[in-house]
Amino acid sequence: MSSEPILLSQALASFDALWSPRIVTRVNDYDVRIAKVEGEHIWHVHDDTDEFFLVLEGELRISLREPDGERTVLLPRGAVFTVPRGTEHKPHAPAGAAILMFEPTGTPTVGDRHDEIPEHVDSTTGHALST
Repeated sequence: MSSEPILLSQALASFDALWSPRIVTRVNDYDVRIAKVEGEHIWHVHDDTDEFFLVLEGELRISLREPDGERTVLLPRGAVFTVPRGTEHKPHAPAGAAILMFEPTGTPTVGDRHDEIPEHVDSTTGHALST
């Protein structure tokens, strides 16, 4: 963990991979992760933890499957949203976005249960594979 300030703009500029979060710092037993996203992720659920999103750039949509049905929340730049544990969800960003997530260290990007993972994604971490 760095003892110096971290500029998120520089951290985001250091990589191009989509849907491949990078840990920028840790707070107790939580990772603070940033990611570039575009298009659709997969439906997944985190059984034991909430998932916090902050939109740094662009616009993120998160589809949720809830007891009352399916809905989509729209998060413009600067908006935050927490997906409650146990809620199946699918983030997507048609025009691209940069996001910050806050979740327990070791939380897989694809959750505990998920749809089939595309071949270009590491099934262990949920990170995009290098091409």
